[in-house]
Amino acid sequence: MKLNESMIDRVVRAVAGVVLLYLGLGSVLSGTMGIVADIVGVILIATAAIGFCPIYYVLKISTKK
Repeated sequence: MKLNESMIDRVVRAVAGVVLLYLGLGSVLSGTMGIVADIVGVILIATAAIGFCPIYYVLKISTKK
């Protein structure tokens, strides 16, 4: 796996992931929307921690210079 996310991209993903987890786990969103927010939040935090985005890889995109 070659890193394909810049530091800014990783920070934005991490912040968005935390916000989505808060919305889902904090009962701000309920039902299906809460579950979707939790799943997307975990995915964003994981890709931010790893520095690799599979969607970027498939589309041959890289924000890392």
